[in-house]
Amino acid sequence: MTSPEAESLQPLRTRDFFYELPPECIAQDPAASRDQSRLLVFRRGGGAVDHRVFSDLPELLNPGDLLIVNDSRVMPARLRGHKEPGGGAVEVLLLEENASMDWWTMLRPGKRVRPGTRIRFQGPDGSDSTLEGMVTEKNQEGWCRLRFAGVEDLRGALATLGEIPLPPYMARASTGPTGADRERYQTVYARPEGSVAAPTAGLHFTPALLDRIRNRGVTLASLTLHVGPGTFAPVKAERIEDHVMHEERFVVPAETAEAWRRTRAAGGRVVAVGTTSVRVLEHVARSQGGQVVAGAGSTRIFLHPPARFLAVDALITNFHLPESTLLMLVSAFAAPEERG
Repeated sequence: MTSPEAESLQPLRTRDFFYELPPECIAQDPAASRDQSRLLVFRRGGGAVDHRVFSDLPELLNPGDLLIVNDSRVMPARLRGHKEPGGGAVEVLLLEENASMDWWTMLRPGKRVRPGTRIRFQGPDGSDSTLEGMVTEKNQEGWCRLRFAGVEDLRGALATLGEIPLPPYMARASTGPTGADRERYQTVYARPEGSVAAPTAGLHFTPALLDRIRNRGVTLASLTLHVGPGTFAPVKAERIEDHVMHEERFVVPAETAEAWRRTRAAGGRVVAVGTTSVRVLEHVARSQGGQVVAGAGSTRIFLHPPARFLAVDALITNFHLPESTLLMLVSAFAAPEERG
């Protein structure tokens, strides 16, 4: 038999983060009001739990705290079409832009798609549009590189042809997300477009709630991390440290870095909204001697137990899927090593 001490030294496995998630426990529609979602409060260290409503958040923040949000806007990155000539229906999710008309994408179904396959895309009414694409290559992850044609500006065409890419566990009719989804799957403070999925922790804020937080003496600041497929990609490795994250682009504005510095100097807490905000702040702090400085770059940081958090004191997040990198990050944050 192994001792508890020996077991604690064993590498963490992906299956250690598995739990049963019945489909009926996944809400298919948001709360009538953004700030009426349920809020579970977990106290780091002691582990005390309190059940609240998200509109109670200002009461949990202190004057002098800093709340940092990810202001990335979700692209209408899902397209519907069919293979030509006479092929079956295809869904395309834009992932990474190589050039204005050249993207890495995820196709469904895509297992049998080969370079040279042509796709004609459809409008909201199901009729063919002028937009078409051709698969030029396929990588080891199964992504397809598409060269688009038929329109002058692909991003402009997405405004009428694209759909908001809801998560696969959100059931919708074959016609795709509704107009309400396009509005609710976007934070109220979203600005630069570039994400293929929402930074979902921020979906619960309303303008009125943000005003209440400011009036409590809390500073609000933003950064940008354009959420890519890496945030939600399944962990296929048996040992979690063998998993490699995809690269995602970020920007930390000068005013956010200065607000972080002032808050830490005054003894306030840095409260990150979402795992994406945590990843940016911790990536920068690790490369800058524990400090958050302004700049732009990209990150592959993968935070999992055990982890030391240098830049963040509190986290606002949603519940996360079993065996996901998001759940691993939250697990690390809930039982952290001492801040360095």
